[in-house]
Amino acid sequence: MPTGFNLGPITIHYYGIIITLGILIAMVIVSREAARRDKTLDFLIDAIPWIFLGGVVGARLWHILTPPQSMVNHGITTRYYLTHLLEAVAIWKGGAGIFGAVIGGTIALSIFAMKKREIVSIWLDIIAPGLALAQAVGRLGNFINQEVYGLPSDLPWAITIDPMYRLPGYEYVESYHPLFLYEAIWSVLNMAFLLWVGRKYQDRIKSGSIFLIYLIFYGFGRVGLEFLRLDISSFQGININQVFMAVVVLVAGVLFIIRKKKDPGEPSIL
Repeated sequence: MPTGFNLGPITIHYYGIIITLGILIAMVIVSREAARRDKTLDFLIDAIPWIFLGGVVGARLWHILTPPQSMVNHGITTRYYLTHLLEAVAIWKGGAGIFGAVIGGTIALSIFAMKKREIVSIWLDIIAPGLALAQAVGRLGNFINQEVYGLPSDLPWAITIDPMYRLPGYEYVESYHPLFLYEAIWSVLNMAFLLWVGRKYQDRIKSGSIFLIYLIFYGFGRVGLEFLRLDISSFQGININQVFMAVVVLVAGVLFIIRKKKDPGEPSIL
């Protein structure tokens, strides 16, 4: 299956097109959420370059610090990246972590919002449903690249992975769980739930709660899906991504529960 096409000397990857499409579709959701909260998109349009830069840097750093086992087996470790700085910045060769993207983008948005005297928590709530949708669309790009698949499976919806993309030890196994599809579906459900909560309980929850729910919902699903993943990022046998998301769910859940109701317009990072 081709993963892209050439326009002269430039290679256009389908994955990149899908990611861009996901962002554009997400912006429709974000614009509607902003309008519903009497916010204009002027601030967000100005913030997008910084959010994008923060997301890209964060995603790459997460990959550098937590390379999957398949890369470690070929000597591509954190130490390798730290001693081969050109490879560390070569994000066009692949390697990005969604956790780092969310962290980096959130930090960038927070800094920009504070400089513009905007309430960070309100904008996090506005962006959260669109972010979940962008993740869902972006995961479909993994189908093109034949990556992020799960354990071997003979279920009717199992997908076939070409031999060149199979992990060591699974060279003769053809079909696998479409893990990327499971996560895409979970992210769509996350978006729908966030939109529903935001409308039904908009006068009863503090600003920033929608973003916390996003973290809890996505994190809970990701913890479960990691049990099906073959190519994990591990440290001394521990699944780093799974443990990290479990901590995120716990912390976000505790914050959501202990926070007292107060006016959504009050400045608050959370």
